[in-house]
Amino acid sequence: MKIILKHNIMKTDSIIKENVLDELSWQPNIDETQIGVIVENGVVTLSGVVDNYSKKIAAEKAVKNVKGVKAVADDIEVLYGIEYKKTDKEIAKAVVNALSWNASVPDETVKIEVRDGWVYLSGELQWFYQKEAARKATENLLGVKKVVNNITLKQAIEPSEIKKKISKAFERLADLDAQNIKVEVDGHKVKLKGKVHSYAEKEEARKTAYFAPGVYDVENELEVAY
Repeated sequence: MKIILKHNIMKTDSIIKENVLDELSWQPNIDETQIGVIVENGVVTLSGVVDNYSKKIAAEKAVKNVKGVKAVADDIEVLYGIEYKKTDKEIAKAVVNALSWNASVPDETVKIEVRDGWVYLSGELQWFYQKEAARKATENLLGVKKVVNNITLKQAIEPSEIKKKISKAFERLADLDAQNIKVEVDGHKVKLKGKVHSYAEKEEARKTAYFAPGVYDVENELEVAY
């Protein structure tokens, strides 16, 4: 009988960097030559200049899916060409139109402020998916350099019910090891502790917790351990 022992080999920063660059080049809407990558102890810092905010978001999302990445610091700058520059007034009008056409965002519930291409969203909604829908509808608009989502959530539900619903949601997900995740609830604030196997898994846990009714804020203290 032949016995084969398998060992988990921790990725070095150089290997992670190579994988990150490969993943960026794999994305059809990203020019990897515009983006600088630094990796230190599994933490990836992105730099450079892109001509669209959606490319900045796409780059960050792509890196989070790379195995071995523990955290991402996004220092990519968005600079539009002269022909694509928009005034704050034009951007504000575009945001109003985008939100009005989005069925997930209730009419006249989101307040909009635009300063130097930065869009600030505020107001009060009931569900996290509505808050996410407002952000996604805004970040792809021409002229937008950054979206700051200050929309708050308001729901009436007991903290004990919040914890129960999040724990059950974790158990339903095949990509999450629910036994290694501890959920703490203080009012409408959720804190996640424990260990996960990837940064993508950590993000999935955060999003899942946010989808629970009654959750206004999530502190994601999950540790990425390989």
